[in-house]
Amino acid sequence: MEAEQGTLAFDGQSCSFSGIDAAARRAAGGLRHLGIRGDDSVAIILRNDIPYFIVHEAAHYLGFDAVPVNWHLKPAEIDFILTDCKAKVVIIHSDLLTQELAGVIRRVPVIVVTTPAGILDSYGITGDGDHGEPGFLDWADWIEKSPELENPEKKFRPPMFYTSGSSGRPKAVLRKNVTPEIGAQVSARTRFAWGFDRTPIRSVMTGPLYHSAPNGYGNMVLQSGGLLVLTARFSAEGLLALIERYEITHLHLVPTMFVRLLDLPDDIRSRYRLDSLIHVTHGAARCPVDVKRNMIDWWGNVIYEYYAMTETGIITCCSSAEWLECAGTVGRPAPGVEIEIRAENGNRRGPFEEGLICVRHEGTHCISYLNAEEQVEDLHQNGFLVTGDIGYLDEAGYLFVSSRQSDMVISGGVNIYPAEIEAELLAMDGVIDCVVFGIPDPEYGEKPVAVIEKKGPLSGADVSTYLKTRLANFKLPTAYEFVDRLPREDSGKIKKQRIKKEYLEKYDY
Repeated sequence: MEAEQGTLAFDGQSCSFSGIDAAARRAAGGLRHLGIRGDDSVAIILRNDIPYFIVHEAAHYLGFDAVPVNWHLKPAEIDFILTDCKAKVVIIHSDLLTQELAGVIRRVPVIVVTTPAGILDSYGITGDGDHGEPGFLDWADWIEKSPELENPEKKFRPPMFYTSGSSGRPKAVLRKNVTPEIGAQVSARTRFAWGFDRTPIRSVMTGPLYHSAPNGYGNMVLQSGGLLVLTARFSAEGLLALIERYEITHLHLVPTMFVRLLDLPDDIRSRYRLDSLIHVTHGAARCPVDVKRNMIDWWGNVIYEYYAMTETGIITCCSSAEWLECAGTVGRPAPGVEIEIRAENGNRRGPFEEGLICVRHEGTHCISYLNAEEQVEDLHQNGFLVTGDIGYLDEAGYLFVSSRQSDMVISGGVNIYPAEIEAELLAMDGVIDCVVFGIPDPEYGEKPVAVIEKKGPLSGADVSTYLKTRLANFKLPTAYEFVDRLPREDSGKIKKQRIKKEYLEKYDY
């Protein structure tokens, strides 16, 4: 065990939470000098690094919206987010600053963080980008010269995350009129689900900070006075080594990570001590029953699960013992959460009857979307929030999630909306119409595929090359199938579920 509590350890260095807080006050002062005021937006295009936490803390002091941006996105996708949230400043790692992206973001002040060597090595990057753009600020120099914010008053300001859009465009989740009391209740429920009522907390940051769950998890570790070991990217054996080295107690994982851990040879699995673990939580995607059972067999009854949304936060949680008694469940409602299963007409369903999963807690009425108010009406129903998932409750109140009302694909814990891919495909010459849907994948849970009605010669390579310039790589379909005509209803609507069913049967899924 090498690092103290209340510390962020990364790339051979460490920074205390008090040090992050002091840097945050300077960052807040510097951002105010750049014209940032309360309710403005600051975009963060960073890999996992210490400045991420500094900017988040600065948001609590200055009152701006920190907007984490997935750095896998293409410049046009990033441009949409920056325009939608009206970002006034962009903070970006130097290796991510391509010439094309620089042209997108230079319309506002840009602060460039030199990418640490450990990140460059982890991703096999030989160059660190062109960060000598005229007018761009250097993070280290800028924060050193920035004065501390005068008379700082710290208030909770959650980041503003963009979710993939069911209509083809991402949308930012807003939380309006969140009182300190509501914030405290949401925080207490999250701490309970993640095992943070058991201290000390020593954890490894396994996921990217641009996702809401890893972001919230990492920040809560630090705010709880715990140790957080930051990693550039996930490595199965690397994680085992860190657990032993730092005597890790808490982890946040996704099922894909379980799969990669279980794929390790027995001699590597047995090489490391893991007895320090007390609470390993997972979420973001459905976990295959055999995968979870094998993880419990290996690590013991330290595996916990939760079901949540970016919009709502924690909905249910489940211990290993509960899951072993009720395999396949995502748990019972977390403290303060109500769950109802409803039919399409809004009527409440009984035990074991499938329907829409609807939830309510003290903060669900605060949820909205930036620049997408028309979608908020579909979100709320008779005081409850509609998750878009289909499931049922058993007689003991355990929730089972069986499918989704929406077409969303969850691949490796990442949400992918087919409508966004379909919109890009329909703009391509030679594509008459198309459908995109998810199929099972043993490692990632699901992966997207596309069935395309075409005219003229068109190949999967042609389509892939086209989409690569418009969509982040993780959104690209893994397979393409071409047909002369897609089946349709009399109304002209494509029979998407029939196409998916026939595809799964054809390839024996």
